[in-house]
Amino acid sequence: MKNFTAFTRPNLAERTYSDSRSSISVQSMGRTIFLTPDVITFLEGEGNYTFIYTNTGKKYLVSKTLKSLAEQLNPNFMRVHKSYLVNADYIVERLEDDRMLKLSCGKEVAVSRRKIKEVSGFLDHTTLRISA
Repeated sequence: MKNFTAFTRPNLAERTYSDSRSSISVQSMGRTIFLTPDVITFLEGEGNYTFIYTNTGKKYLVSKTLKSLAEQLNPNFMRVHKSYLVNADYIVERLEDDRMLKLSCGKEVAVSRRKIKEVSGFLDHTTLRISA
Protein backbone atom coordinates (compact mmCIF):
# COMPACT_ATOMS: atom_id res chain seq x y z
CA MET A 1 0.00 0.00 0.00
CA LYS A 2 1.36 3.42 -0.94
CA ASN A 3 1.76 6.30 1.46
CA PHE A 4 -0.24 9.27 0.16
CA THR A 5 1.26 11.84 2.52
CA ALA A 6 3.94 12.55 -0.06
CA PHE A 7 1.25 13.70 -2.49
CA THR A 8 -0.29 16.39 -0.31
CA ARG A 9 0.07 19.98 -1.43
CA PRO A 10 1.39 22.13 1.43
CA ASN A 11 0.49 25.33 -0.42
CA LEU A 12 -3.22 24.70 0.04
CA ALA A 13 -2.87 23.87 3.72
CA GLU A 14 -0.74 26.94 4.45
CA ARG A 15 -3.09 29.34 2.70
CA THR A 16 -4.69 31.58 5.29
CA TYR A 17 -8.25 32.82 5.38
CA SER A 18 -7.14 36.43 4.97
CA ASP A 19 -5.33 35.54 1.72
CA SER A 20 -8.50 34.17 0.17
CA ARG A 21 -10.49 37.22 1.30
CA SER A 22 -8.07 39.78 -0.11
CA SER A 23 -8.84 39.12 -3.78
CA ILE A 24 -12.16 39.48 -5.58
CA SER A 25 -13.20 36.92 -8.18
CA VAL A 26 -14.65 38.30 -11.40
CA GLN A 27 -16.12 36.46 -14.40
CA SER A 28 -14.81 37.80 -17.69
CA MET A 29 -15.30 36.15 -21.07
CA GLY A 30 -15.90 32.72 -19.57
CA ARG A 31 -12.87 32.87 -17.27
CA THR A 32 -12.50 33.64 -13.59
CA ILE A 33 -10.08 36.45 -12.80
CA PHE A 34 -8.90 37.27 -9.29
CA LEU A 35 -8.39 40.99 -8.68
CA THR A 36 -6.14 41.99 -5.80
CA PRO A 37 -6.84 45.29 -3.96
CA ASP A 38 -3.65 46.93 -5.26
CA VAL A 39 -4.93 46.87 -8.88
CA ILE A 40 -8.40 48.24 -8.07
CA THR A 41 -8.70 52.03 -8.41
CA PHE A 42 -12.33 52.38 -7.40
CA LEU A 43 -15.68 50.60 -7.25
CA GLU A 44 -19.03 51.99 -8.35
CA GLY A 45 -22.20 50.47 -6.93
CA GLU A 46 -25.54 50.32 -8.70
CA GLY A 47 -28.08 48.44 -6.58
CA ASN A 48 -27.05 44.80 -6.23
CA TYR A 49 -24.31 45.17 -8.86
CA THR A 50 -20.87 46.76 -8.66
CA PHE A 51 -18.51 47.94 -11.37
CA ILE A 52 -14.84 47.41 -10.50
CA TYR A 53 -12.33 49.70 -12.23
CA THR A 54 -8.67 48.66 -12.40
CA ASN A 55 -5.42 50.55 -12.92
CA THR A 56 -5.16 49.08 -16.43
CA GLY A 57 -8.37 50.84 -17.46
CA LYS A 58 -10.56 47.73 -17.44
CA LYS A 59 -14.07 47.68 -16.00
CA TYR A 60 -15.65 44.53 -14.55
CA LEU A 61 -19.21 43.92 -13.40
CA VAL A 62 -19.93 41.69 -10.38
CA SER A 63 -23.27 40.78 -8.87
CA LYS A 64 -22.36 41.83 -5.33
CA THR A 65 -23.28 44.92 -3.39
CA LEU A 66 -20.74 47.63 -2.71
CA LYS A 67 -21.14 47.02 1.02
CA SER A 68 -20.22 43.32 0.76
CA LEU A 69 -17.14 44.12 -1.32
CA ALA A 70 -16.09 46.87 1.12
CA GLU A 71 -15.94 44.25 3.87
CA GLN A 72 -13.50 42.18 1.77
CA LEU A 73 -11.10 45.02 0.97
CA ASN A 74 -8.38 46.55 3.12
CA PRO A 75 -8.79 49.80 5.10
CA ASN A 76 -7.06 51.75 2.34
CA PHE A 77 -10.43 51.82 0.55
CA MET A 78 -12.69 54.72 1.56
CA ARG A 79 -16.44 54.92 1.15
CA VAL A 80 -16.68 58.48 -0.18
CA HIS A 81 -20.25 58.31 -1.45
CA LYS A 82 -23.25 56.00 -1.39
CA SER A 83 -22.17 54.73 -4.79
CA TYR A 84 -18.35 54.92 -4.63
CA LEU A 85 -15.54 53.13 -2.83
CA VAL A 86 -12.10 54.58 -3.66
CA ASN A 87 -8.58 53.21 -3.23
CA ALA A 88 -6.63 56.02 -1.51
CA ASP A 89 -3.42 55.01 -3.32
CA TYR A 90 -4.86 56.25 -6.62
CA ILE A 91 -6.11 59.66 -5.48
CA VAL A 92 -4.17 62.37 -7.29
CA GLU A 93 -6.01 65.59 -6.52
CA ARG A 94 -8.90 67.12 -4.59
CA LEU A 95 -11.27 69.36 -6.56
CA GLU A 96 -14.11 71.79 -5.77
CA ASP A 97 -13.51 72.20 -2.02
CA ASP A 98 -13.05 68.46 -1.52
CA ARG A 99 -16.36 67.61 -3.25
CA MET A 100 -14.56 65.69 -6.03
CA LEU A 101 -11.54 63.40 -6.07
CA LYS A 102 -9.43 63.00 -9.20
CA LEU A 103 -7.91 59.56 -9.63
CA SER A 104 -4.74 58.56 -11.47
CA CYS A 105 -6.82 56.91 -14.21
CA GLY A 106 -8.36 60.31 -15.03
CA LYS A 107 -11.79 59.61 -13.55
CA GLU A 108 -13.40 62.04 -11.12
CA VAL A 109 -15.44 60.67 -8.23
CA ALA A 110 -17.99 62.68 -6.24
CA VAL A 111 -17.73 62.92 -2.45
CA SER A 112 -21.02 63.20 -0.58
CA ARG A 113 -21.62 66.18 1.71
CA ARG A 114 -21.71 63.95 4.77
CA LYS A 115 -18.37 62.34 3.96
CA ILE A 116 -16.31 65.47 3.17
CA LYS A 117 -14.98 65.91 6.70
CA GLU A 118 -14.13 62.22 7.08
CA VAL A 119 -12.40 62.01 3.69
CA SER A 120 -10.45 65.24 4.27
CA GLY A 121 -9.32 64.01 7.68
CA PHE A 122 -8.18 60.69 6.24
CA LEU A 123 -6.27 62.30 3.37
CA ASP A 124 -4.70 64.95 5.61
CA HIS A 125 -3.34 62.32 7.99
CA THR A 126 -2.00 59.86 5.44
CA THR A 127 1.55 59.93 4.19
CA LEU A 128 0.35 60.90 0.71
CA ARG A 129 -0.35 64.55 1.61
CA ILE A 130 -2.44 65.52 -1.37
CA SER A 131 -2.52 69.25 -1.87
CA ALA A 132 -5.77 71.00 -2.65
